[in-house]
Amino acid sequence: MASQWHSQVSQKLFLARTLLGQLDRPTVEGVGHPPNEAEQALRREAAIQGAIELLLRSRKLLLVMIARLYQKKSEEPATLDELASLIGPEPNEISRLRDLEQRSGSWWNHLEQLERSQSRPPATKKTVSAENIIAVAADTGPDRSAAALLKTLNAVKHFADDLEDQHSEW
Repeated sequence: MASQWHSQVSQKLFLARTLLGQLDRPTVEGVGHPPNEAEQALRREAAIQGAIELLLRSRKLLLVMIARLYQKKSEEPATLDELASLIGPEPNEISRLRDLEQRSGSWWNHLEQLERSQSRPPATKKTVSAENIIAVAADTGPDRSAAALLKTLNAVKHFADDLEDQHSEW
């Protein structure tokens, strides 16, 4: 049963990878007419946001997969806290995920940042005027580059594959 959930996680990650792969390819509309800059920017943003949504979905499915590994056949935890209360805080998977949650730069932490930024409207930017000449670096949010998203995607895939391998040995 858990392997079906592993397949579901893997499918979402594959689709996210496919979207990210489209960022490297120039698209052609019609017969030999390349899209204009606005169209390219729109497609790029759609691919990035779509890949992020699929990564976030794969993380939720990973939690369900872990619940199934512990014979929780109908529960679908949406958060790590829900999973811990469902199967207990002692299992190795919970401690590994807690460690990732606390570690800056981890894939779990990156997904948390992406989820926060994707769920909120963009911050309004101040305009430059004679009164506020001093430049201040603004928080740009999480790294949404294809390389960063692929790194996170690969880490999630590795984690899910490790879980599947460990539990299929039993």
